[in-house]
Amino acid sequence: MSITVQGIYAAAIVEDFDAGVAWYERFMGRPADDTPIPGMAQWRNMGGAGLQVWEEAERAGQAIMTIVVPDLATEKARLAAAGMELINEASGDFGAVAQLIDPEGNRINLAEPPRGFVDGSE
Repeated sequence: MSITVQGIYAAAIVEDFDAGVAWYERFMGRPADDTPIPGMAQWRNMGGAGLQVWEEAERAGQAIMTIVVPDLATEKARLAAAGMELINEASGDFGAVAQLIDPEGNRINLAEPPRGFVDGSE
C-alpha cells in the first residue's frame, strides 16, 4: 500500500526570518497566509501544494525547490517587475526552466511543462 498524499509543501530555510518572509512575499506576490508557529510562515492552497519559510540558522540557504508554472515568460515578467531576475534559463522538448536564488542561497527552480503535458493525476 502506498502513501496517500493530500498536499506537499516546498520549504526554504532562512537565518533572518523577517527578511526571508519579506523576500518570499515579493516572490509570491502576496503576504503569507499564516504563521502557525514561531519561525515558520506559509502560503497554502497553490495547486495542491504550498510553500513554507522556516527560520533555522544552521541550515539556512540549503533548500532546493521546484515550482511548476503554466507560463515561464509570464513569471519572468512578474518577477522582473518585483526586482527579481531569473538565471540559467533553458528550454527544449522538456519545456522551459529557470532559477532564482533567494538572498540566503536557497534555489528556486521554475519549470514550465512542455505543451500538451499531462501529469496523469486527473
